Amino acid sequence: MIYNRIKILRTEKGLSRKDLAEAVGVNFQTIGYLERGDYNASLELAFKLAEYFNVPIDMAFSPRPFKTMAEELAELRAAEK
Repeated sequence: MIYNRIKILRTEKGLSRKDLAEAVGVNFQTIGYLERGDYNASLELAFKLAEYFNVPIDMAFSPRPFKTMAEELAELRAAEK
């Protein structure tokens, strides 16, 4: 299983699934499948999505579940002390 943050990245930009699908050249249903974890992006699509959102690929996709934002913030605060 490959985990992703596509839904978070998409909603932060205020995009619909259709808007994102058109931007990267896939069917809008593909975006829904990705967001639900029903489909793993091809390497080509993963790079297109990361490039579209202007993030490193490992910020959008991971072989391990992503930490929640609360967990990441707690780690950052702990590191600052």
